[in-house]
Amino acid sequence: MTEGANEPKLTHRRFENGDTMWNWKDLPSKIFQADKSYKCPTYVHRAPPCQGSCPSGHDIRGWLSIARGMDKPPVKDMPWQRYAFDRMASANPFPATMGRVCPAPCETGCNRNEVDDFVGINAVEQYVGDWAIENATRLPAAPALGGKKVAVIGGGPAGLTAAYFLRMHGHASTVFESQDKMGGMMRFGIPGYRTPREMLDAEIGRIFAFDGVEQRLGVRVGKDISIADLERDYDAIFWAIGAQKGRPLPVPGADAVNCITGVEFLDAFNRGWVFSTAKRIVVVGGGDTSIDVASVARRLGHISNPHATDAAGAAKHGYQAHDVAGVLERSGVTVVLTSLFPVEKMTAAEHEREDAKREGVEIRGGVMPLEVVLGPDGRARALRMCECTMKGNVPSKVEGSEFEVECDMIVSAIGQMADLSDGLEPLDGGRGAIAVDQVYKVRKKDKHFAGGDAVRPHLLTTAIGHGRIAAETIDHFLHGSLEERRPKVDVHQFNLLDELHRRGLEPSPYDHVQTRGTSAAKFAVHNYEDRGATQVIPHDDLYLGHFGYVGRSKRQERHVGAEAVIGDFSERMSAITEEQARKEGQRCMSCGMCFECDNCVIYCPQTAVQRVPKKERALGRYVYTDYSKCIGCHICADVCPTGYIQMGLGE
Repeated sequence: MTEGANEPKLTHRRFENGDTMWNWKDLPSKIFQADKSYKCPTYVHRAPPCQGSCPSGHDIRGWLSIARGMDKPPVKDMPWQRYAFDRMASANPFPATMGRVCPAPCETGCNRNEVDDFVGINAVEQYVGDWAIENATRLPAAPALGGKKVAVIGGGPAGLTAAYFLRMHGHASTVFESQDKMGGMMRFGIPGYRTPREMLDAEIGRIFAFDGVEQRLGVRVGKDISIADLERDYDAIFWAIGAQKGRPLPVPGADAVNCITGVEFLDAFNRGWVFSTAKRIVVVGGGDTSIDVASVARRLGHISNPHATDAAGAAKHGYQAHDVAGVLERSGVTVVLTSLFPVEKMTAAEHEREDAKREGVEIRGGVMPLEVVLGPDGRARALRMCECTMKGNVPSKVEGSEFEVECDMIVSAIGQMADLSDGLEPLDGGRGAIAVDQVYKVRKKDKHFAGGDAVRPHLLTTAIGHGRIAAETIDHFLHGSLEERRPKVDVHQFNLLDELHRRGLEPSPYDHVQTRGTSAAKFAVHNYEDRGATQVIPHDDLYLGHFGYVGRSKRQERHVGAEAVIGDFSERMSAITEEQARKEGQRCMSCGMCFECDNCVIYCPQTAVQRVPKKERALGRYVYTDYSKCIGCHICADVCPTGYIQMGLGE
């Protein structure tokens, strides 16, 4: 990439000067005598890397093609945003939430990074999710209930997603939640300035708007209802209880009264129980939870002279009531966040780290805790640490580098585990988690399935993916056909037959008459192959020279400085505009799927590649090849920007 007058210009070239695909003297023999002459274009769908990187399995390429205007709604006068929302909901019913808080591994995997910058996937997702809320958009219609009922234990992202997709498979469910509200970690583990509660309520409310999806709040399964009761009353059980127990620091003195876990801290804050925090805090972690703890602590500040309104009875008023009465008494909190890994290798998203530092959080990487130093009163007064190096995930102490960080509170945000007490002990698969097989069935327990943080603490979007996949496997179980393994690329795949059916273009029934080839047959989708469940298309299968430099449409962020952070609980990130969303859709390179650029039609020297008649077109069916004209020259595959054309056998 070279620097032009106003913007970078691309210099992607498949060949350097003097290079050709073949030596021109051998070209005739290469075409007509070697293995090229019988290879003609086949249209091969493969999963794009954005989708392959998405733990929820979003059909990202699909809804970006809608944003760009290529895949038009099948119903007249349907807004494209509604069509895109339906496509998003086919894998993830929480686009507004995930568009805000997901660390976006899809953007890291985006092939557009090889050209200029990734496509703003999260930004488009947030835009469409917010549009759906503003327009009171409901989830797609569900089929009739089939008589089976599933118990879903836990109303977090995994449980709610499972309940939704079970309903889409025709199964009723009851979601049992021990708290007084649904949402799990989306509500009680993430501060409201990242997941606004009105937005969260709207997205959760859509799921319970379905007939057959019930909720029971304030019920602790194992204590209030036994496992045996569930096994008696339900056809299957899905465990999505999350990981509410934080892991304490594995060092001496960590049981001091002012040493707590990040889960405890954020849970208390999100319930409105915390109005102030300690003057000096050390947060040990390095992931997103530790960032949230540090950022919340800086916003809360420290109150040295409490007012009468700070009493426990004032909790119902929330922190804003306290701000009115005691804002003049608040002072800044010193927060030091430590990580075993160097700062640039922390698991927390880079923009979250930068925001935290801007807000006054000191971040120290490459250090490990050794001991909680106790004062005469038995409370932690400092954390003794040292520098360390990492060998994989194992820290190694640097001798002679010990130091102490004085503090009034220590927060451990080094991991979480499921609470499998009070009657849930039979589910314990070791290390505070529920053990499952490849299809999310609980090991050695019939009718029981599990997903989310109770299986493996990870991202919210990972829990959503678990819920979607588990719902599908539970559906198979209820129909007596539970599989033993899942697809290699286990995402919500594009299905060409579904796309054709949606537009009334499905193939005719097969007549079971033997024939040579399928080019003229109406019962087959000619020269198309679906490898989406087994292959993710790499960037070197694309013709990157087709794509010019186009800057990414970035969301506006409201950065908060260290001096203004106290009491600032307003949302930091603004949605992009419709114009920007469409632009990001146009920046998508549609990896592994035709995006109707016409290169193959224009450059075919034999006019063998032609457009499908307009009335028969659908996503993935824009061109076809007349094999009676094709000579196997490979030009169409060479100029295909998306890697959709692969050379294979004809007929």
